[in-house]
Amino acid sequence: MNKNLESIKADRPNIITSEIEAISFYRKMDTKATVIDLIAGKYVLVEEYFSNGLQVLAELKRNLELKYTDKSFQGKRDCRSAFREASHRLLIKVKDNKLTVKKAPTIGWLELLYPDVSEFYISFPEIQGMNSSWQWYEKGVEVKTLDLFLHPFYGTYFPTRFDHLKLFDKWLKKYEGAKTNAIDIGVGSGVLSFQLIQNDFENIFATDTNKNAIIGVDKESKRLNYEDKISLNHGDLFESCNIKADIIVFNPPWIKAKHKLEEGIDKAMYYEEELFPRFFEEAKKYLNPEGKIVLIFSNLAQIDDEKSIHPIIEELQKNNRYRKDLHLRRDVRASSRRTKRTDSRDNEKVELWVLSAK
Repeated sequence: MNKNLESIKADRPNIITSEIEAISFYRKMDTKATVIDLIAGKYVLVEEYFSNGLQVLAELKRNLELKYTDKSFQGKRDCRSAFREASHRLLIKVKDNKLTVKKAPTIGWLELLYPDVSEFYISFPEIQGMNSSWQWYEKGVEVKTLDLFLHPFYGTYFPTRFDHLKLFDKWLKKYEGAKTNAIDIGVGSGVLSFQLIQNDFENIFATDTNKNAIIGVDKESKRLNYEDKISLNHGDLFESCNIKADIIVFNPPWIKAKHKLEEGIDKAMYYEEELFPRFFEEAKKYLNPEGKIVLIFSNLAQIDDEKSIHPIIEELQKNNRYRKDLHLRRDVRASSRRTKRTDSRDNEKVELWVLSAK
């Protein structure tokens, strides 16, 4: 296990610790007027009941949808951007790790992430995200390919659909090569690393640029008694890696970014243009002669934009570094019953690619 893990501090939402000038919002106040103040750049503080914050956000959404009538991709993005900017001026107060309004949820992250701050203000949308994350963390996410529940740490991507994991599981069970060392790039909530361990791989070197992912997998590997099998590193791609692997597994983001990426979940969803060229260039240095690169991907980008370039196909066509050993595809089924995320992409397929070095 990486000796430097204890020095990693979790990323957490920004807070305001000084006194601020804000409009206090109570249930019987004019919601429309309050939203106009929000849009104009003023802070609004949720008072009295937690549901008052939900009331303001609902009115803000209605207001902006009337203002932003362009339903194109860019129009919808502009509307979301305006909502994000205004909604983050809607604040709620935290004192002694608890929300100070009535009928508020209990959110354990407030104590775990802010043990050093007794009183502060935080944006209402951040609290909503923390509340949702805490519920998943407490209840756990059932991963049938592992036959166990995982408890994803705050700010860490976790799967709500499992077709890509089933593809990987199917391939792993048929794999007959060496199982001494494996590298997991972008470990996330640890699912692929844990699948490797359950399929008798001896040593896993797992990396992620998201500090919270590393913290979370560290906690989970200890809970599952996998800590002797996995070494964790907070870094980019193969940074600090000193082994050669029989398997390099990479479940990258599936959509090319058209915006500046933030650390954390944003980088788990979207990839920058240079990500795949850098990965393929570096991977060959860390692969044993008979080793395999296993990539889990999707045609999601091509569904959204027919002109979108498939980065794995582009690598195989343009460069002479790898050959394709296998390409599996699987239809994507409906999202998990326990999540509110929706999916209307009936034509989406997940993919598993197995490459060897030439």
